[in-house]
Amino acid sequence: MRRTSAPTGTTARSPRRPRQALTSTALAALAILALAACGTERTGAEGTRGDLADTAGSTTGVAFTEMLGKVARQCPPSAPPEAPPSGPAETAPPGETPPSDAVEPIAPTAGPEVELNARDWCAGNLHEERIARALWDLADPTPAKVRKILNDLGYIDERIHDLKQSGTTTRFFLDLRDQGGRLCLDGSAAAHQTVVDKCVAPVTGPFTPPEATKA
Repeated sequence: MRRTSAPTGTTARSPRRPRQALTSTALAALAILALAACGTERTGAEGTRGDLADTAGSTTGVAFTEMLGKVARQCPPSAPPEAPPSGPAETAPPGETPPSDAVEPIAPTAGPEVELNARDWCAGNLHEERIARALWDLADPTPAKVRKILNDLGYIDERIHDLKQSGTTTRFFLDLRDQGGRLCLDGSAAAHQTVVDKCVAPVTGPFTPPEATKA
């Protein structure tokens, strides 16, 4: 009996189909692995950048706290505000008659004088002096220049509020609350007319600038 051989074309094509399918599957797997690796690399890079930003912010905050402690080191410990003086008004010495237009002084009932403790009052004086001295010779006190000087002194952006320019004057507030205190500063940078005063901030919560006290 004569044996019939298979067509040459059929024999040549049959082994190629599984090889082609295997190659496509391998390429797809490699593509998935490459995408996964890319995503991991991107996530890692973003995580690293976030960690660096958090570290920088933490370092800046620590430096600011240390600066506050250094300034207040020569001040007395925290103590509650002293009550306004009370009692009878001072009388004129015997034989002297007070002038008819004399005005009896009235003890303050609000404001830094009665709401800041001894440590904050003392520290406030020191902060006022160092800031006013640094701004005194600034001929063109723009907000950018004032911010840079404040930063150079150790006051961080998170504690600088309402930095605005009006004419030749730049106004700003500084939140200096520390160790449960309420100290803040109200500043007007205007070269030799620079003025920095103490103010009182809320005990807790976000900083709220007090009502304007200077024009």
